[in-house]
Amino acid sequence: YITEVRGRAVPYVRFFVQAMSGVPSVVAGLFILTIVVATGAFNQSAFAGGLAYAILMLPTVARTAEEVLKLVPDELRTGALALGSTRARTVLRVVIPAARTGIITAVILGVARVIGETAPLLLAAGNNDQTVVNPFGSPISSVPTYIFNNVALPYPDAVARAWGSALVLIILVAVLFTLARVLGRGRAGR
Repeated sequence: YITEVRGRAVPYVRFFVQAMSGVPSVVAGLFILTIVVATGAFNQSAFAGGLAYAILMLPTVARTAEEVLKLVPDELRTGALALGSTRARTVLRVVIPAARTGIITAVILGVARVIGETAPLLLAAGNNDQTVVNPFGSPISSVPTYIFNNVALPYPDAVARAWGSALVLIILVAVLFTLARVLGRGRAGR
């Protein structure tokens, strides 16, 4: 919307997205807890945790995708429009495919940004020791909450498990950032 439509609301949308980038993760969790869980729409669940993560990811993905879409040459847009394509079809069939790698990179960066957040999961998704197969049904277990639970225990083995889990998270984030960088480099070479 920000790069392709350029309507009157664009400055407000851009301001909203930029303001959201400064929102602490606990606020996103509280928002979902209040709006989704407390109203009875959903229980504390993986779905509610995903909504909290989506709120945290939105600014990163939106700003990165905006920059990537600005890099798509105007010749592609004008060429598609000159061939009789509608504006919507041009965006869906020409602009987005041209920026696909950059958009995927934006999503990966967004996931890497939120993957270790604990507060939104504790509030929106709850905390559970059991394996849960229904993402809408009950509280879930996650790596950040596992670390949170084990680091406070007075047992050396529990603290060691927490450190091991933290290492897994660090490796996962490093892999995601590396993947985003490789994809970004591949797009730049075209």
